Amino acid sequence: MSKIVIISGSPTKTSRSSAISSYIENQLINQVQQVSKITVRDLPPEDLIYANFNSPEIKRALSQIEQAQAVIVVSPVYKASYTGVLKAFFDLIPEKGLADKIILPIATGGSIAHLLSLEYAFKPLFSVLGGQEIKDGIYFVDSQISYQENQLTFLDVDVEHRVNTALQELVNRLAEKKLSVQS
Repeated sequence: MSKIVIISGSPTKTSRSSAISSYIENQLINQVQQVSKITVRDLPPEDLIYANFNSPEIKRALSQIEQAQAVIVVSPVYKASYTGVLKAFFDLIPEKGLADKIILPIATGGSIAHLLSLEYAFKPLFSVLGGQEIKDGIYFVDSQISYQENQLTFLDVDVEHRVNTALQELVNRLAEKKLSVQS
């Protein structure tokens, strides 16, 4: 069984990112994957802002990432990049903390204008942290989905298909890596 961690980078409690994270978690659990979720907004703000590496909550979150074979990062796009709270958390990850992990970025934005944030903001961050296998991300325009609490509704079947295909490819890749390690 592969360990996958989902990092939700939304600064608000009820958001598209939270609903997407919950949807992804449910899809992966249904495929018998070991999934954990880090909701960055729930980490102690002082520990994030002051880079408190000794915080028990920060240590617990970093341990989840260290043990994972795959990391899925879900964030809204503000000012053509991921959120500040997500950046504060990623600043706490060790220099090569994403090495040997499959990374899948997922972003939401108000318009298609921020689509390139996956290439120009997310991927460089993951690369600096040692991510070598960064999957093509998924970008949602807000009008393609709706949410209530953590319930996600796809308003565009193509987007639902892209998400499910990306998740299946991730699961398949994890299985391939596991087989290559065993042989």
